[in-house]
Amino acid sequence: MELSIIIVNYNVKEFLQNLIHSLQKAVSKINHEIIVVDNASDDGSVEFIREKFPHINLIVNKTNLGFSKANNIALKASKGKFILLINPDTIVSENTITKMVEFLNVHPNAGLAGCKILNPDGSLQLACRRSFPGPWTSFCKVTGLSTLFPKSKLFARYNLTYLDEDSTHEVDAISGSFMMMKREVYEKVGGFDEQFFMYGEDLDLCYRVQQSGYKVYYYPGIQIIHYKGESTKRSGLDETKYFYDAMNLFVKKHFSTFYLVEIILRSAIGFRKFFAFLGQRKLIFTGIILDIVFFNASLILAEKLYLRSTSWGGFPEFSYPLILIIPAAIHIVVAALIGVYRKNSFSVLRNTGAIVISFFIISSLTFFFKQFAYSRAVVIITYIFLLVSLAAWRIILKLFFKVGLEIALSSKRTLIVGTNKTAINIADKLQKKFIDDHIIQGLIGYSQKDIGNAVAGYEIVGSLDNINKLIMDKKINEVIFSPDELSYNQMMSIVSKNKSAGVDFKLIGSNLDFLVGKASVSVLDDIPLIDINLNISSFVSRFIKLLMDLTLGLFALIFIYPLIYLISRADRKQSDFRKFILGIPSIFSGRVSLVGPKHQADDSKIFLGKKGLTGLWYLENDSANSGEKLDLIYARNQNIWLDLEILGKTFNKMFINKR
Repeated sequence: MELSIIIVNYNVKEFLQNLIHSLQKAVSKINHEIIVVDNASDDGSVEFIREKFPHINLIVNKTNLGFSKANNIALKASKGKFILLINPDTIVSENTITKMVEFLNVHPNAGLAGCKILNPDGSLQLACRRSFPGPWTSFCKVTGLSTLFPKSKLFARYNLTYLDEDSTHEVDAISGSFMMMKREVYEKVGGFDEQFFMYGEDLDLCYRVQQSGYKVYYYPGIQIIHYKGESTKRSGLDETKYFYDAMNLFVKKHFSTFYLVEIILRSAIGFRKFFAFLGQRKLIFTGIILDIVFFNASLILAEKLYLRSTSWGGFPEFSYPLILIIPAAIHIVVAALIGVYRKNSFSVLRNTGAIVISFFIISSLTFFFKQFAYSRAVVIITYIFLLVSLAAWRIILKLFFKVGLEIALSSKRTLIVGTNKTAINIADKLQKKFIDDHIIQGLIGYSQKDIGNAVAGYEIVGSLDNINKLIMDKKINEVIFSPDELSYNQMMSIVSKNKSAGVDFKLIGSNLDFLVGKASVSVLDDIPLIDINLNISSFVSRFIKLLMDLTLGLFALIFIYPLIYLISRADRKQSDFRKFILGIPSIFSGRVSLVGPKHQADDSKIFLGKKGLTGLWYLENDSANSGEKLDLIYARNQNIWLDLEILGKTFNKMFINKR
């Protein structure tokens, strides 16, 4: 037998299916065996493999034995002249296997070889070529010097980012997600060290291979896509701790005299956890810091203003530390207790409530601590300033910097590569899957002459030749490949060419029942509307929306409507702006809203809001297939900040984009 392919699976059934399909094309002319070792998955992987791929040698572990032990079990059962170890969350091209076998045959001194590994967005996965974590290399990695100076041979040793990613190199180590070896190497060196549960085992194997006189190569003549870390996401393992523990074990085993490295790596675990904690709560800490700054600035400003109008002598010098700490701390505690500080938003309304509550608390405390009851007038002035300042910085960050929005609109501008029945089924399923905000921008065909045609209501907006330009022009953030129209080589080429575009490339499952992407696996079952939590249904949201409609509508009715009305009577030509302004009176009759769905839903349907004078339907490409979806996306994400953003973009489209 020429080739043994070994896959260790843990709860990534969807990815595993796509990998096997791509492997079947890649090894169609090679005498091979595929061995899948399942590490006690509970997602139906075992049953799925037995039913769909009965020819595969399936080994089922009753517990999760880890990556090293599972691979060793398969290695002992393997029979091939060449052995490929590959992760289940990868996809290979049609020529991946044959070219790697050719490379090993041409390089008799090669013990291990890895290929160019791409992230789902087309960027290079740095782990596909590395150095061993010696003292200096570890220090540069942990301190971030390797990231700051990626082209420096001195600082960027760990991920070798100074090397040309499209040139073959002899390296210290390659990634365990794809490594091929000759059987003679395995028989001489052995399998993985089972002390490594996950991470580090590939480094250790590469080290032992080189100690045995062989070389390790990075070969970019072929490339694969690796959806990194999918198995870890489905477990409760702390991957940061496992990673640094693995590095520490490697150093102890092979560089036992370097005690400094162990100290560095142990410290790195603590620092990474600390910074991860801060990163997840950065809006909370930002809110607290800004509130403290503005609270004390308001307090000092109130003191200065009151001093100018009265004979009061101001706060005593000795009391300033308490004056600047205690009131602000009381406000922060009150704000925290009522939910002002959250990981994903800045709340203006809750903050106003916190200001009112802390005002009464601080005013009441002066009755019990009369020695600090210097001036109730200063307290009142301070809180008047706070009502403005604490709301103002939140509004500025929301409107101008798009930071701390209550619910960000996260629609996915999607292209589907393909025009056959499968592609149409994908588009239809995505349109019906209301819980995800896929907005289909069109289909990608295979010939320029098809552009402009429509298939089942979906426009063919481009071809494979100009997909790169389309991604930029239409601001695409998701591209979905139809599985039976495109070769894996073509997919790899598209992904590689768009590595800097920030696009999520996804591959549909063969039964059209799931999407595989970098962030998650999306199941495409239809979801009833009634199960969706809509912001527009909230009493608070509807009340705030009504206030905005009446306030802005009254302003437009007084200052803009009369002029537009007179112009329209003289000139019957109707522009989008005129239609918008002439619809303002309908707001006061309760029939429409400034922003809302395109059509008023009848009583038999779920409430998506009053019909809007504008909305997402006006800003987006509102086809017959996307209108209802756009209305639902709006209803689910509606808040005052989204309404203001839509209004701003509406006027931009009416005036600027029409020129």
